[in-house]
Amino acid sequence: MRTQQTLVMFAIFVGITLIVTYWASGQSTTRRGFYAANRRIGGLQNGWAIAGEYFSAASFLGITGLIAFYGFDGFMYAVGWLVAYLAVLFLVAEPLRNAGKYTVADLVSFRLRGRGVRATAALSTLAITLFFLIAQMVGVSALAKLLLPQLGDVAAIVAVGVLMLIYVLFGGMLATTWVQIITAALLLSAAVGLSLLVLAHYHFSLGGFLAAASHVRAGDHAVNLLQPGLLFHGAPGAWNLVSLGLALVLGTAGLPHILMRFFTVPSAQAARTSVAWAMVLIGAFYLSTSFMGLGAATIVGKERIGPRMYAGQAIAYIAHHPAQQAALNEQLTKQAYIVPQPDSNLAAPLLAAGLEGSLLTAFVAAVAFATILAVVSGLTLTASSAFAHDIWFSLVRNGRGDETEHLFVARVAAFGVGILAIVLSIALRGFNVAFLVGLAFAVAASANVPVILLALSWRRFSRSGAMIGMLSGLGASLALIAASPVFMGSRASFPLENPGIVSIPIGFVGAIFGTLLWRDRESEQMFDQLQVRANTGLGAEI
Repeated sequence: MRTQQTLVMFAIFVGITLIVTYWASGQSTTRRGFYAANRRIGGLQNGWAIAGEYFSAASFLGITGLIAFYGFDGFMYAVGWLVAYLAVLFLVAEPLRNAGKYTVADLVSFRLRGRGVRATAALSTLAITLFFLIAQMVGVSALAKLLLPQLGDVAAIVAVGVLMLIYVLFGGMLATTWVQIITAALLLSAAVGLSLLVLAHYHFSLGGFLAAASHVRAGDHAVNLLQPGLLFHGAPGAWNLVSLGLALVLGTAGLPHILMRFFTVPSAQAARTSVAWAMVLIGAFYLSTSFMGLGAATIVGKERIGPRMYAGQAIAYIAHHPAQQAALNEQLTKQAYIVPQPDSNLAAPLLAAGLEGSLLTAFVAAVAFATILAVVSGLTLTASSAFAHDIWFSLVRNGRGDETEHLFVARVAAFGVGILAIVLSIALRGFNVAFLVGLAFAVAASANVPVILLALSWRRFSRSGAMIGMLSGLGASLALIAASPVFMGSRASFPLENPGIVSIPIGFVGAIFGTLLWRDRESEQMFDQLQVRANTGLGAEI
């Protein structure tokens, strides 16, 4: 029954968004329409769209699961992602809107002329976007295991990938924007609703709720989820927390799919307005994740949040239904079963099952699927623009291609990125999505942020500095991630789970070293022109 309800609700959402895509397809016949929705998205609309882009699988599934198992420490992910928008608001939103055109590489190339700079910026965008895209698709796998066992997680990833490609190939940025607005409204409603139901379970007594969270049974002992140190404990934990914080706070200002949203608004004022609205919406959502995560631990049960796989199907264990508990325990003692890692992304839908049963679970699951679909559409569009606009049109064709050729290449690139993301997501399914996205933020903070900030603020900054900075930050972050415990386990040669504390300084040092090594007079002469355009909007795309 729950599977049917989930599919029906998801089908309703897909039907609505496909109608939106059909409407948007008529306005996505030019580069400007395909990449930037003709710059007609208002500040409030863009704020909701940014929120929809940010309300990813990592937020709804991953962070809720981390809070359910690690309490206060898990909430540090939410704090980092929220505070990050202060950096976006004060450092990059207005200059990016004024100085850019369609992509992050446009900003860098405006100040630092050269084919190598644009190619390096495009490579960085593709790497970050693909990393982020995989994390979202892994969330599809986790949901499918629990709620659509008949479909299978591989088939679910493929289905979401196909829908993602339909939105991007036919609707472009306009369709993607409205899909993100719709999903942001649905997900925020689901999060606030679940939070209220959690409080209702404790008779709207905040003291009773927090008392339960401070005494959660885990095996034969109790755990205080309000106490720091469950995830970030000891000296390594402290360094992990600092590294994660740096990655999250700085990484948002370097995420290509977030920055690309500022090219859709008509002015820099609208860009600032959109960030302000996004912060309000994102703040309300992340406050809700604390209620959902702690509620899942106290109501469903900390040991029961992860699904137990039995006979090929996921069985949700609902702690306050004793009859189901006894029957399930009897089954599990007779058959082999697998318990996934505790941070298995499923706290939110299982909380819904524990509170109101199958109908609410189906709604939450459908909203989670829809959210992932909206985010991956934006990511695919970003990757497509990096290849078509920055590599093909600007480098290969030297700006000579017409609109028809450009859109054809963009759609082919989107198709290729989508297929690659599906294949890699199937290979990496099982990881916690919040961890994976945290790593994507580290890559963005290491590769893009040093170059963006130095291009906007340092007169001497040069093309060689930009290229060395992006490549050193990108290479260091990817190498340290590959050597970290997240992927290597006990065989890890790098002790921290997030490389930000090491890779971000490497990106800055590389950019500064490259600048001091080779002076670039032309880039210095462009500094004043960039300052005027970034701060006043004179000459900006309208």
